[in-house]
Amino acid sequence: MHNRQPLFLMAGGRGSSHQHILKSVYRAIGKAKPVIAYVGVANGDDRRFLAFIGTEIKSMGDCTLNPVWLASKKADLTKARELLTQADAIFMSGGDVEAGMQIVQDKGLKVFFQELADQGKLFFGASAGSIMLADQWVRWRDPDDDSTASLFDCMGLAPVICDTHAEDDDWVELKAAIQLKEDGALGYGIPSGACLIVNSSGGVEALGKPIVIYAQKSGMVVRQADLVPVRSDRSSG
Repeated sequence: MHNRQPLFLMAGGRGSSHQHILKSVYRAIGKAKPVIAYVGVANGDDRRFLAFIGTEIKSMGDCTLNPVWLASKKADLTKARELLTQADAIFMSGGDVEAGMQIVQDKGLKVFFQELADQGKLFFGASAGSIMLADQWVRWRDPDDDSTASLFDCMGLAPVICDTHAEDDDWVELKAAIQLKEDGALGYGIPSGACLIVNSSGGVEALGKPIVIYAQKSGMVVRQADLVPVRSDRSSG
């Protein structure tokens, strides 16, 4: 994975706080006044998302938060690439995973994001943004027919499949995704207030709360032992 930094996949979710996790993100960035690029494609560049999560990000450290507008058909891709290249870290905001990935694909930016990660750019996300940073996600042609479920590719920066803040739904979408994978595949359920850290070798660590794990075993989806935080905070990847 070249010079990749750890990825911080936060759960998000209504009413959840990321303050303790963001402290770890800032330490991993390793700069006193980092420049952070905000990517809101999953919510169509909705400024309400930016106002909410942007305020939380800026409250935890002295940073410059630069919105990178990509959702519009008139988006300035040259400027967007410059902002992303110049940033010390890139944040992927929440919303709709499939809609966000469609914009990334349409703008021809998937490989560009992968190249930035290979060059050592730190990425972190919340909710749908975290799922986008991972390997694949699930969709249904007909929401009422499970036989129409299929996987689609995400950005693939973190070689995992994960879901976020879906504990109240018993991780039904995550289990559906793992059901479609090969035997032995794992899926990670990140509850509200938690973070899954994926390091440069593909190893994983829980931060904040235990992470739920499901495995595909001979066509069955089986819950495994939770991934439990080994420390309350983290200073490096």
